[in-house]
Amino acid sequence: MTKRMVGKQFFISVLVLIVLISFNACSPSTATRPTGANPTLTGRITVSGAWALYPMMVKWAEEFQKINPGVRIDVSAGGAGKGMADALGGLADIGMVSREVFPVEIEKGAFYVPSVIDAVVATASAGNPLKNDLLANGINRQVFVEIWISGKITNWKEVFPGAKAIGKTDLHIFTRSDAAGAPETWAAYMGQKQEDLLGIGVYGDPGLAEAVRRDHLGIGFSNIGYIYDVKTRKQVEGLLVIPIDVNANGKIDPEEDFYGTLDELNKAIGTGTYPSPPARELNLVTLREFKGATKEFVKWILTDGQKYAPEAGYIPLSKTKVDSQLPKLK
Repeated sequence: MTKRMVGKQFFISVLVLIVLISFNACSPSTATRPTGANPTLTGRITVSGAWALYPMMVKWAEEFQKINPGVRIDVSAGGAGKGMADALGGLADIGMVSREVFPVEIEKGAFYVPSVIDAVVATASAGNPLKNDLLANGINRQVFVEIWISGKITNWKEVFPGAKAIGKTDLHIFTRSDAAGAPETWAAYMGQKQEDLLGIGVYGDPGLAEAVRRDHLGIGFSNIGYIYDVKTRKQVEGLLVIPIDVNANGKIDPEEDFYGTLDELNKAIGTGTYPSPPARELNLVTLREFKGATKEFVKWILTDGQKYAPEAGYIPLSKTKVDSQLPKLK
């Protein structure tokens, strides 16, 4: 082989190498691409609904947009009722619904998948005059019924007849004024519907939690995301979670005492020790089927997005549950 031919062959080899390097530099390997990332995915996704799911959805939206910069996700809260109405009316791509989806809604075209698990808890002010009795004895389901449903109990001394308290002990009952998953779930625990709940109506989870915090004689209920601080994992200052006396023996047994931190409560929810309801799955709803960028977002939520649930204060779905839902998104 002549020197001229060798030089020509060398030149061609170098040229091919340069082209390959340039191609690789411009086309990142899918092996190094984060799960769920798609450089060509574009679109705008609107999400509306449950206060219970709002903090989790904001986190999901932030993380998904980081790996899919061509997608814009707008999230707003307003209650599960609004989320369902917006989804069925085509005003939102995803409705956040923190309760079961009713058959009549499915007949209207509601298509849904669960996303994470959380719960509703009964609340009182940390300044409640019978705070020690609440923590030691809790309240059982029947007493909750007599507070929120029948109205038979109107005084804290009727909850704890043998307790000692100084001053007024009138019971100030609060509920939600908006159609929402938390009141529907809390009512379901007592075998009723939201419209059956007695009490002063307050709009939204933040509003109800604040109303109870400010009223030393108040009693209410809220999604756990508004009662526990996700950073400290402790109950929000000024609020008190009322333990449920599940076995109705008049005291909180060691196996019922799991409200100290968010992680303790979530463990109890995950194992079924905390009753369901008021523990429940939080659903993502759309009209007939998830499409385009919305479908890819929901797929990501069910898979890689589950890893963000614990830090945000929620419980991930089981692998069995996820595997049963993914085929609905093909």
